Amino acid sequence: MTVNRPADAVPGGIPAASTAGRWLIVAAVLGSGVAFLDGTVVNVALPAIARDLDTGLRGQQWVLDGYLLTLSSLLLLGGVAGDRYGRRLIFTGGLAMFAVATIGCGMAPTVEWLVVARLVQGVAAAAVVPGSLALINAEIAPSDRGAAVGLWAGMSGATSALGPFVGGWLVDAASWRWAFFLSVPLALGALVIAIRHVPESRDPSAPRRLDVAGAVTMTLGLAGVIYALIEGPSRGWSTGTIVAGLAGVAVLLAFAVIETHVRSPLLPLRLFRSSQFTGANLTTLLVYAALGGALFLLALQLQQSLGYSAFEAGAAMFPSTFIMLFGSPLVGRLAQTTGPRLPMTVGPLIAAGGFALMARVQPGTDYLAQVLPGVLLFGLGMTVTVAPLTAAALGAVDDALAGTASGVNNAVARVAGLLAVAVLPAVAGIDAGPGEPLGDGFRTAMYICAAFCAVGGLVAALTISSGAGFRPQVRSGVDTACQDACTRERAANS
Repeated sequence: MTVNRPADAVPGGIPAASTAGRWLIVAAVLGSGVAFLDGTVVNVALPAIARDLDTGLRGQQWVLDGYLLTLSSLLLLGGVAGDRYGRRLIFTGGLAMFAVATIGCGMAPTVEWLVVARLVQGVAAAAVVPGSLALINAEIAPSDRGAAVGLWAGMSGATSALGPFVGGWLVDAASWRWAFFLSVPLALGALVIAIRHVPESRDPSAPRRLDVAGAVTMTLGLAGVIYALIEGPSRGWSTGTIVAGLAGVAVLLAFAVIETHVRSPLLPLRLFRSSQFTGANLTTLLVYAALGGALFLLALQLQQSLGYSAFEAGAAMFPSTFIMLFGSPLVGRLAQTTGPRLPMTVGPLIAAGGFALMARVQPGTDYLAQVLPGVLLFGLGMTVTVAPLTAAALGAVDDALAGTASGVNNAVARVAGLLAVAVLPAVAGIDAGPGEPLGDGFRTAMYICAAFCAVGGLVAALTISSGAGFRPQVRSGVDTACQDACTRERAANS
């Protein structure tokens, strides 16, 4: 089905207030919302999944990392594919795949089935997440684009914030399976709207050939490393596990070589010649590793060690989400005055204090006295940190590379969570069976997360410029960097 430009469109784009503009924004919000909702819902559902499918910590790690593996590996490719072959085509194809994969997750009879479905979900999300914002950037009139992206980011963030509440309630009231089924009508609704109301668009300057070799080697390399990091501690370091890990490292080295030889690489290594770009992404890696690992283990600790229900666990973590959702825009405006270095230095140190306080979350502790202080301080620290992160990365590159730099920073954040979920439990000495308490390893894990954040703040202090090149960022969710909209809007108006 071909959708032509609407009659109320103007040469510079579709007005956001028009009927066509509203439909397009709704499709983009619903599309990104299903991916972000799934990311926050699954955390609180993990203990129920482990009990029902008779799996322990290893299975819970794979349920999270299966999704993050394919999403982080293919995120950059998904954005380029939309520009090359059609943004609506890739977006709607991703939505259809996501709906099918999500049904597969909800119907999974075994944890292996669930992990495979999660892998497919990640592939689909890699098409949907960059495509949702690309539709707005490509079609909405430049004069309305900033407001449209702001609405998209706010609604997507709200979806992320509501995920633990709604998902926890569904887990307690019905089943963890309904935490997945929740996303299906949203994905199908976005699919129908996009097919009926969103016009197709392409970027004539997009690369004629996609860097498929880069995407494949990155995926296989990360898969080998993650397999070894999860399976080795739980099943023993067998010859097969060691070989998988070494093969993964070798393939990742091959990925780096490929990226230096292809005409349009997914990851232009020349970006890392800038010390600020390198520092911003190293800070991202450290801070988001702490974030991903802590949120994964805190959800388990509250339910498996403290006896919280899924809904109670989601509610317990909500204050930090609330602070991040509504505080990030304020910090972003402040950072335009101070520059990114100060908040990127202070924010991780505050978050480190929050993680250190979370180490006190042990069986028998009181929520208001022991849990809430750490949650609030962690939320405040991340709020101060996340708004300037992508801005600092973009400030280190030319405008022509801003989209690529933002995509790289986004992928780094996803990979950080992927690695943290795989590595942190083993390093902290956590090996819990289905529904078993995490033990003293949880305390160790929180101290490790605190150390990561503190080092991230130190890296930012040493590498980030204090003021020049700051671009305010609009965030697609409360815990992840997203593509910059301001650069494209500025270019369209010039």
